[in-house]
Amino acid sequence: MSTTSLANPRVNRPNIVAIGTIVWLASELMFFAALFAMYFTLRAVNPDIWAIETELLNVPFSGANTTILVLSSVTAQLGVFAAERGDKDRLRFWFTTTFLMGAFFVGGQAYEYAVLVSEGLTISSSPFGSVFYLTTGFHALHVTGGLVAFLFVLARSYVRPEMTHGLATSAVVTSYYWHFVDVVWIGLFATIYLVK
Repeated sequence: MSTTSLANPRVNRPNIVAIGTIVWLASELMFFAALFAMYFTLRAVNPDIWAIETELLNVPFSGANTTILVLSSVTAQLGVFAAERGDKDRLRFWFTTTFLMGAFFVGGQAYEYAVLVSEGLTISSSPFGSVFYLTTGFHALHVTGGLVAFLFVLARSYVRPEMTHGLATSAVVTSYYWHFVDVVWIGLFATIYLVK
């Protein structure tokens, strides 16, 4: 063992906040795995309902909304790069852009829900309606949680004049969560909207 690691035992120590976030996201992955299992089970026993009701989905609109969410992962990562460089102004710019894109995505989902409800697809109208609103609704709640996290990081960036390690860590773990909800949405979009 080198004298450096003896003098400073934290040199090779992983960031506990990042590890905690990854472990928590693993539990969230299991939650969404259960939602996917529910979707595929109900679809297998109700193929006629799926054939009819999936025709109500507006794939081009949802595809555009999905593109906005996926691109928001890019802006979130650009914010992380800015935080790692110590550039608070660019961190704020990219995280604000990400927040606005995420809010637009949630607004798009709300609009889609309103259209589908007006066409008779509700959470209680059929097994497809139930699983559609549960899976996409829980995802929308997770996106909303991510939006709150972005606001938290942005607020923290105004508390102290200099970039701190804690702020950079908050930016990094917030981006982990945001990338996670983006990847989950890609899976949900492909499963619900594209797989016939």
